[in-house]
Amino acid sequence: MGLTGIHGYREELAGQGRTLRRLVPTSFLGAVTGAVLLLALPASAFDAIVPFLIAAALLLVLLGRRLQAWAATRHPDQESRGRRVLMTVGVFAAGVYGGYFGAAQGVLLVGILSALMTISLQHINGLKNVLVTVANAVAAVIFILVAPERINWSVAALIAVGALAGGYVGARVGRRLSPVVLRGLIVVIGVVAIAKMVF
Repeated sequence: MGLTGIHGYREELAGQGRTLRRLVPTSFLGAVTGAVLLLALPASAFDAIVPFLIAAALLLVLLGRRLQAWAATRHPDQESRGRRVLMTVGVFAAGVYGGYFGAAQGVLLVGILSALMTISLQHINGLKNVLVTVANAVAAVIFILVAPERINWSVAALIAVGALAGGYVGARVGRRLSPVVLRGLIVVIGVVAIAKMVF
């Protein structure tokens, strides 16, 4: 999904080079940390907390517009030091989550960025595509190099094909959706992910 999604959202990414130069290394380091934790800890270590993380992200997505308005009123400088620190910590944490677990990482990132940035949801979605792609690529490379015997290659190939197709279709459809519909779709995806994990 990553590469095709990034290509599909290239217009929304235009002019965001400065933000990407700051956040991509953060996502990279978080993903490395998460992948190392996955190799060192039992697979069940994150299971209990993941649904709560996604639920918190969904709350941020739902409250995104109000949080943006509040932040714009009280802290109009989007590049303020406090906001940059919070964004760095949030993106790093999402990178750790992506490197360790990965499911619904995009929902988590959209929630974090929605709460801390004043740009449109479509532009946030473009940033999310890049950061998720970085985290997934880092985790994949680490697993291939360190633990190739733990990878089911046939399943990985199916996921890769589905992700590429999904990224292409998702970008074409997602860019046409209104912010309200897009937020609703993100919430539905997050709720389904929580349901699958819990039940």
